[in-house]
Amino acid sequence: MATYVNPGSTRTAAQGGVHREVSPEQQAVEQQLVDNVVASFGACQDPRLQEVMISLVRHLHSFIREVRLTEEEWGTAIGFLTKAGHITDEVRQEFILLSDTLGASMQTINVNNQAYKGATEATVFGPFFVEDSAAIELGDDLAFGAPGEPCWVEGTVTDTDGAPLAGARIEVWEADEDGLYDVQYDAGKRAGRAHFFSAPDGSYRFWGLTPTPYPIPNDGPVGKMLDTVGRSPLRAGHLHFMVSHEGARTLVTHIFPEGDPIGRKDTVFGVKDSLIKRFERQPAGTPTPDGRAVDGTWSRVRFDIVLAPKGV
Repeated sequence: MATYVNPGSTRTAAQGGVHREVSPEQQAVEQQLVDNVVASFGACQDPRLQEVMISLVRHLHSFIREVRLTEEEWGTAIGFLTKAGHITDEVRQEFILLSDTLGASMQTINVNNQAYKGATEATVFGPFFVEDSAAIELGDDLAFGAPGEPCWVEGTVTDTDGAPLAGARIEVWEADEDGLYDVQYDAGKRAGRAHFFSAPDGSYRFWGLTPTPYPIPNDGPVGKMLDTVGRSPLRAGHLHFMVSHEGARTLVTHIFPEGDPIGRKDTVFGVKDSLIKRFERQPAGTPTPDGRAVDGTWSRVRFDIVLAPKGV
């Protein structure tokens, strides 16, 4: 780790685990480049774009200078990003995966979804949402034949004052028991995902699958990065939700089973205490809430959703 002291004095930087001195003259050369690049955005007509680009340049150059990045390391990084681009397609988004595993996605969620009067917390979007999910009725099964233990999910959608929100659009998607989303089998396949609308009293219900841990796609550059640094590619089991209603802040979140073996080790840092729910396993033969016949065990969970008002 590099240690920077006041401008004009000698800086000590770590390179390859060995600390080296950076002379004031070298610091001046490096700082002049930073100043030149920052100045190049002076004519930008978009104040927000200008702010973002200047901050990006300053932080990027600070990182390069702090770790004394070698040209070989720079080349490796360019190769990594090139491979991420090559493996990305209409189904798989390796750059979102990279953002997720570095915590950048979760931090962006934190910044843009500040706590408000008990509103349900948000978490990462993930790379496997698709727009054209099936519309189902309340109580229907969104698994559409995907393998896994059936799970009955129910709850309400309200505002932060407790008033029910009728007609809230609820998108749900999840992996099957083999840890795969429908689009990982076939880009046109649709299973384990659907959308529906809350009832006049704000309630909702559906059948899905009991979530289980699974690895993120780890056959690409992000997977190699995780393996190289000694990190697991496993995500805690979860159900994805995206809930929207006129006048409310759109919520993107998950729920996670209590006692999940991955839990806080979730490789994209998406687990929050408030989103951990008790999935109660029901023995084979236990009557279901809607009279459905289930062959074997099933589970049930309640998830009450509270939406913050738009603009907060």
